[in-house]
Formats: sequence, structure tokens, C-alpha cells
Amino acid sequence: MKDGIINWNVDPEIFTLFNTFPIRYYSLSWALGCALCYLIVKQIYQKENISLENLEQLTMYIIAGAFLGARLGHCFFYEPQYYFENPLEILFPIRKVGESFEFTGFQGLASHGGLIGIVTAIILYARKSKTNVFWIMDRVALGTSITAACIRIGNFMNSEVYGKPTNGNWGVIFERDDLIPRHPTQLYEAAAYLLIFVTLLFIYKSKKIKRQNGLMVGVLLILMFVARFMIEFVKENQVGFEDSLTINMGQILSIPFILLGLVIIFYVQKPRIIKSST
Repeated sequence: MKDGIINWNVDPEIFTLFNTFPIRYYSLSWALGCALCYLIVKQIYQKENISLENLEQLTMYIIAGAFLGARLGHCFFYEPQYYFENPLEILFPIRKVGESFEFTGFQGLASHGGLIGIVTAIILYARKSKTNVFWIMDRVALGTSITAACIRIGNFMNSEVYGKPTNGNWGVIFERDDLIPRHPTQLYEAAAYLLIFVTLLFIYKSKKIKRQNGLMVGVLLILMFVARFMIEFVKENQVGFEDSLTINMGQILSIPFILLGLVIIFYVQKPRIIKSST
């Protein structure tokens, strides 16, 4: 570190299994994030005397939904033309090189798509188990913010999804790409998500705030995507077509989630509003 500048040149691959399958920090970050989310929600289930068998089933739904949503979100939101031409690469961890394929791991997972997948999975599970969908979402929301923070730390280890040049004598130089001091936007987002976790934990534990189904997930959506929207201003665009947009794809996709959060909070507060006006 020199004059407020951090030089970053960590190899994204920790080691390779059987000289074929690379184990990356990003993959471990995903796994750690999912594990922490599970442990947090498990504690809540135990505290509220809910059968852990229900949680096991819910976990399988969420893992499948998160992965499929994140993968499809990246393919269709950011690089649709490429993946329409190479459909095998959508769900297989390969990349076409000449006339053959090589194992690369999944390169490209979109957080907006991941959240859509999680919401879809919870809705399907709630229908099957006949459980209030907002009750489930509130408890999962608490762990989701931790998972999101872990994933962004994985992006930092990968030297990807970084920010624009700081134009000063501070920032992080991602040496695997260039020698320009940049905003470490991955860490900005990770810090924001950890603060959101603390906020949601306060809401869950507070005796002064009456817990209503949907309140926590509404707060999560608003805070997470407002943070994402603001940080995108200092983040490099992910794909070339975003350069011609007034706001980038990450910001465009964040707006519906912010609005959805507002709608959910209004919906759960509506009975209280009606009661106080009568």
C-alpha cells in the first residue's frame, strides 16, 4: 500500500482439482454466503419452534432458484446475443474455444436475476407448504443480506465488478486488468449489505416495532437496491451496450425492486392505516 493506493493481484483460483476443475474464491464465497444464510434462518426457526424439516425443503428450493435466476439473469440481461448463439454455455460451466469446449466454471451471475429466482422459489414453496409467503420472505431476508455481502467479497477476490478510476492518490489497483486506482465498489456493496443486515436484525428483535409479515423483506428490497443504484454511479459498466445508456443496466434493474419494496411496505401497513383512520 502506498499513498492510499492498494495494489491487488490475488489469483482467483485457490487450487485445481485433478488438474481440471479450478476452485475459486468466488465459488467459496457463494458457498459461505449460503451456509451463513442457512444458519441464520435455522436459528430463527429454532427460536420460533418451527420444524427444521420445513427449512431443509425450503433451502433446496432457494438454492436452485438463486443459481438458476442468477445465471439466466446474467445471460439474458447482459449478454443475450452471445448466449442465444451458444445455448449450451447457459447452464453448463464451459466455454467454446474453436471447435471444442473447455471447463471454465460459471462466468457470469447476476444478483437481480438471483433475487428473482429466490422470490420465485419461495412463492412455489409457500404454495406447496401452504405457508404465508411474506412470513418466509421476512426470515430469509435476514440471511440474504449476509449472502450478498459474501458474494461481493468474492467479486473483489476475482478482481471483477470494480469501480471507475478515483482520479486521485487513493483507490485499489486491480493489477490483473490495469494499473489505474479504482473505486473498490465490491467492498462498498459488501459494507452496505452488512449494514442492512444489522438494520433488519434490529427490526426483527425490536419490541417497539410490531413485526408484520412483509415488513422486513420490503425494507431489504428498498435499502439493498437503493444502495446498489447509488454505487453503480462509480462502477464500471459490465458490457459495452451500457455505455450508450443514461443509467446502466444494474440501475435500470434496481428500480423495479425499489418500487416493489415500497408496495410491499404499503401493503403490510395498510390495515394499520385503515384502522387508525376509522
